[in-house]
Amino acid sequence: MSEQKQAEESWSPDTEVVSMYNFRGNSKEDLPFRRGEVLTIVRSTKDPMWYFARLPNGKTGMIPSNYVQKRGEVKLHAMPWFHGKMDRKEAEVKLSPTEEGLFLVRESMNFPGDYTLCICSGGKVEHYHIIYSHNKLTIDEEVFFENLSQLVEYYKKDADGLCTSLKKPLEKKGKLEYSVDQSIFKKQGWIISQKHIELGELLGGGHFANVYKARYTSCNTVVAAKVLRDNNKASHLFLAEASVMTSLRHPNLVSLIGLVTEGDTLQIITEFMAKGSLVEYLRSRGRSVIMKEDQIKFASDTARGMAFLESKSVVHRDLAARNVLINDDDVAKVSDFGLARHTSANQDGGHLPIKWTAPEALRKSDFTNKSDVWSFGILLWEIYTFGRVPYPKIPLADVVSRIEDGYRMDKPDVCPDDIYDLMLRIWNLKPEKRPSFKAISDQLNKMKETRTTTRV
Repeated sequence: MSEQKQAEESWSPDTEVVSMYNFRGNSKEDLPFRRGEVLTIVRSTKDPMWYFARLPNGKTGMIPSNYVQKRGEVKLHAMPWFHGKMDRKEAEVKLSPTEEGLFLVRESMNFPGDYTLCICSGGKVEHYHIIYSHNKLTIDEEVFFENLSQLVEYYKKDADGLCTSLKKPLEKKGKLEYSVDQSIFKKQGWIISQKHIELGELLGGGHFANVYKARYTSCNTVVAAKVLRDNNKASHLFLAEASVMTSLRHPNLVSLIGLVTEGDTLQIITEFMAKGSLVEYLRSRGRSVIMKEDQIKFASDTARGMAFLESKSVVHRDLAARNVLINDDDVAKVSDFGLARHTSANQDGGHLPIKWTAPEALRKSDFTNKSDVWSFGILLWEIYTFGRVPYPKIPLADVVSRIEDGYRMDKPDVCPDDIYDLMLRIWNLKPEKRPSFKAISDQLNKMKETRTTTRV
């Protein structure tokens, strides 16, 4: 960014910027920083080329604006032509009667995780297998694309070996799927060089990725690195998670630090939460270590984070004690945004945790902030049972029907009556009758203050 353009752009307080170069400082008023560090603007100065800023460690001082880059949100792109899981015959029925250049994209049934481009030409439907190679999508292994949106836009302009160019999308009815452009992460200041991340011990793993304790060497900071395993087909899900995190900055949400996207490597770098997941924290410490004030604090912290998501119209869809992390200061932060979506995005649930998911989300894929509220009620029950698995002794296949018949879990032994009353209000079958996260957060804060005052 040129100095003139930089000077024209005024950054407001709390704007996050990332440093592009090392800055040693020339006076006592200056704030030295290393390349790759994230700083927060505190205020502007009379000189448009200088700002008063703060590092994560609390140190403040003057910084030159041409040494840093403002971080921006990475947005998803709508894919109205993407129809999800569909076999060959169903695609041909949907594209009938054929029209030259009419097309759709579907998930491949013969090659799970891959896609198929279906195009009408010459009175029939041609099916092109879209494969992954080196974290890219390709049809002919000559031209490569970062996502489906790029592929579609390319073949709209030129058939380039296909039976015809893409002329008219067959649009899907209802909620749409979205893609993300990997190059936008660099433009918005989120890319970290792989050479600056040193992986350490393995902390855990999921369907597509392993999580490591790591060191961000340019900042000399301990971080967590979520590393995509050798499964290129999951890269779009990985990038979608990172894109959601670029818009979410709150003290009770795990913060995104950056993304590594070199070669075949994909890593999401986040702040390190030293005490691990809430569920393991509850189980390993138990009632001999965890006091009532700890329990309500964890509940209150989580509710504040979820209230922020609610204010941003983001639905987490996988809220549970396993996806809340605890840092060295015993602050609870919501994490794992792999299923998170803005409320306008596609609602397909994928692999859902049945015991934590609201009935309407399981039955009708109706995911809202109120379905997250239901999950929060289950998380509350986990907190007050010190990490027990919900619905003990009830077969997984029977959970939803039992809930719809009126069954609710009993009050845990050490659970206060007002907390259990909150759980029951949260577990209302009608989503509109459940409290909002804002109301839940306010109520838990009052409970926490009352207990603190009483104890003193």
